[in-house]
Amino acid sequence: MIQNKVLSKQLVRDQFENWNKAIQTGDPDTVVKLYHEKGTLIPTLSNQVRYNHNEIKDYFVHFLAKKPKGEINESNIHIFEESKTASYVGLYTFEFGDGSKATCRFSYLYQFNDQGEGLILHHHSSLLPE
Repeated sequence: MIQNKVLSKQLVRDQFENWNKAIQTGDPDTVVKLYHEKGTLIPTLSNQVRYNHNEIKDYFVHFLAKKPKGEINESNIHIFEESKTASYVGLYTFEFGDGSKATCRFSYLYQFNDQGEGLILHHHSSLLPE
């Protein structure tokens, strides 16, 4: 149990909603704040793995220009209370400002603090194979 909040599936879902709202601001700094300082990103629209905030920000500068909005299609959550971590995996669809869509598989690994605030330790997003 986390001090003020129970580490729950809803708390994990809320982390994605926070991320989704952040990408809709168009501000890469807002998005980067959701990643742990040692967080990694394997992004949807780039072949370069991002290993720190500067690299993650660089990716989002370009990705956010497309005006994305994400929606979860299917997902599974595993909670690891001992380490205050949770994984969130599944499929989501991005709709972009030009009306195009991309369905992707995703995985997030979150680290939570005692107040129930989560940061992204690892995020992988890739287009579905055809």
